[in-house]
Amino acid sequence: MGRDVEEVAAAVVREYLSRKGLKKTITCMDEELPRTLSSINNRSELCRVLRLESLYKKNKCEEQPLKTMLEIMTKERMKKSGDTKRHPVEVEQCVEQNSRNPSSADDEAHTCETKLSETGSLSQLSSSTSSPPATESNLNMASHTAGKGSGQTGGGGDGQVSRGSRMRRGIMPGPVVASTQENPRRRPARKTPASPKLLLRKEEENSARPSPRRRSISTDASQTKFDEFNSLERKNTTNIRQSDGADRSPRLRDHKHEPVPSPRLDALHMTQLVLDDVDDQDAASGLPVLLYNNVLRYPDWNKRPMDQKTATALKEMIFGSPAACFSDEWRCQSFTFSSRPALRYGIVQKKGGPCGVLAAVQAAVLQNLLFEGISSDALSERLSDAVRTKCLTDTMAGILWRAADRKNVTVAINSGRTQFIPTGYYRSEGVLEMITCVDVQSFEDLKLLIEQHIHQFESGPFGCVLLIVSAVLSRTIPLVRGDMDVPTSTLIGAHGYCTQELVNLLLCGRAVSNVFDNEMKLDSGNGNFTLLKGIRERSDIGLLSLYEHYNICKVGSYLKNPRFPIWVVCSESHFSVLFSLCEDLTSSCWSPREFDLYYYDGLANQQEPIRLTVYPDSALKTPDADSDLTPPLELCIRTRWTDAAVSWNESEPIL
Repeated sequence: MGRDVEEVAAAVVREYLSRKGLKKTITCMDEELPRTLSSINNRSELCRVLRLESLYKKNKCEEQPLKTMLEIMTKERMKKSGDTKRHPVEVEQCVEQNSRNPSSADDEAHTCETKLSETGSLSQLSSSTSSPPATESNLNMASHTAGKGSGQTGGGGDGQVSRGSRMRRGIMPGPVVASTQENPRRRPARKTPASPKLLLRKEEENSARPSPRRRSISTDASQTKFDEFNSLERKNTTNIRQSDGADRSPRLRDHKHEPVPSPRLDALHMTQLVLDDVDDQDAASGLPVLLYNNVLRYPDWNKRPMDQKTATALKEMIFGSPAACFSDEWRCQSFTFSSRPALRYGIVQKKGGPCGVLAAVQAAVLQNLLFEGISSDALSERLSDAVRTKCLTDTMAGILWRAADRKNVTVAINSGRTQFIPTGYYRSEGVLEMITCVDVQSFEDLKLLIEQHIHQFESGPFGCVLLIVSAVLSRTIPLVRGDMDVPTSTLIGAHGYCTQELVNLLLCGRAVSNVFDNEMKLDSGNGNFTLLKGIRERSDIGLLSLYEHYNICKVGSYLKNPRFPIWVVCSESHFSVLFSLCEDLTSSCWSPREFDLYYYDGLANQQEPIRLTVYPDSALKTPDADSDLTPPLELCIRTRWTDAAVSWNESEPIL
């Protein structure tokens, strides 16, 4: 039970940090308190576990709802816990201040007396509803206040200055309300001033309750009471100006450049929380900007649940039949990095099947780590978890952005609950039925969305499936069909292996069936021809195939000479990765005498990096290079560097 509570508490904190945009903080938290298989990574599930459904829905109905569950729970607890009494605390503060400064005791006493008398006046305004019975002390205090306001000015100037400073520190209930026409030299109002309705309601509930450090503005104030309050405050403001005269405190003159607008009824609907002891100018310039940035950073995504029609079309595209299902190898595979110190850049493959997807993502991760400036320790033990996660986020965003032709992207997210009830020939498997589709139109929004749900790809049970579904939906099913030579082709072939169409979709953004350059027309006779589609432009990541060694296919220069020295290797029905640290290796004007290639296979259970030294000079070629004992990886390398000799540098050759 203790472990469950810890996971839920951690999920609440992560949800708060994520919704507030505290990327560095949540990264540090994930490093010091890593996520586990029992971690709650779904906001809906967290809401259900905490039983916040009703409060969450109620918060959604607010005009400015709270962003996090922690705030929702805190707000509810503050409502239920109640507050301590207000007046005794304020009197004690006045007494304490007088003891520190006896010379101003009379002025401070007048200030405290004024505060209490104002509250008494407000209580009289609310007597028409359910105010407590008047006592002799209350009546005496009210008459004393009337005497002060009618013309007594002794100590008024200093007393009002102290009152203004107390309002800024949050001791007073709120600023005096006045119109702009009456006094344009007044200090500026707070961003969310305490409303008349709030003060009336507080006094109605408990005439001796303190003002909280954070308050929210309520609604439903009657126009009559609002006008009475406004009229009373204008009268008090006029008396204050008369008693103040020309000797206005410099502290008040600092704020004379901005007028105070009169409160409006529609302003009473504001629910923004303001910390009372924040300086007025800071609150006016900082808080709205932060809130605005948070709104921009976490927009309301355009979400839609997966429906059976789309799920059926996806299954026909992926498997060729709506009755087929993802195997356990696909369902359990995610993009989890290796824990081995020397291979922290590597993504681990659990079982055979999705190797083509993993190799394509692994190659793109290496591109970001080695050549995009994300990390200077790409092949070092110092490669941190935060850098790896950020790199995976950028990689996912890049793959989907390319597949969508840099326009509208659809990201598949595991919602944690069934979106539709399957009928007919569709076979349910608990994968596609759980997906929510999220549409974004910009690359920055795409990165932000994936960043929020990166745990589903990195450690979730359906990470690999979510990526290929996102790629197909981003490219759109009709365009994926149009990319293929044969419309009945699939993305997952026999025995659960990736087809070349799926690998090309992730590498180049199009699910073409071939690896040669551009297109090829085959004469079918009678004036007919068959159009075979290949790679349209130079790719960032290359590809080498053992099938080319056996003259089964031809890999074009767009894949043999990619922009970065990274190649996905197709050998023996398995995909792995070759890469170099030298970016100039693929340049046509540079021919090194020797160079190193690093090999990584996520399924091979590597203990350390495998470094191969390639000698393009054929004089170093071993006599048995073409024999059956030649490692297939060397044969793949020779499809790019003909007659090259390969040294495994004391590593065991992979046969």
